[in-house]
Amino acid sequence: MYGYIVYLHVAGVFVFLLAHGASANVAFQLKGERNPDRIRALLDLSLWSYIGMYVGVLVLLITGIIAGFMSNAWGRGWIWASIVFLVVIFVAMGVMGSTYYGKVRAAVGLQPYKRTDQVPLGNVAGEAELVALLNSNRPWILTAIGLGGLLIILWLMMFKPF
Repeated sequence: MYGYIVYLHVAGVFVFLLAHGASANVAFQLKGERNPDRIRALLDLSLWSYIGMYVGVLVLLITGIIAGFMSNAWGRGWIWASIVFLVVIFVAMGVMGSTYYGKVRAAVGLQPYKRTDQVPLGNVAGEAELVALLNSNRPWILTAIGLGGLLIILWLMMFKPF
């Protein structure tokens, strides 16, 4: 049974990465986009990917907790360090990502966490303000945090150093 739980745990990670990959790709596609309609469409795509992302996170958390009990790992440091890294990644990316993309959404007349078809559009920022926002290095910072953190978690889970 443990093997099935670990399988589902890894599958949850794959679902999370697949869904979140859409948002990551949008982040880099936005850097070269200047048309507000296309920017809104890309932001809508990113918002839709959250459903799969959160399903994947839920599966990986539930199965990770179960696997931790099945393997008697709760007394080991690596499992706690993995959880701490996961929380730090989520908080850092959530705060940095939501504040930045909230500004981009506002600049093209959207409200936070609302799709284009859910709300009336607001005012669109001037081209200079929009270009300044889209030229941000925030996607690279978020990628470094997410990828670096996940690689550390992968190392902890595979090698169980402590």
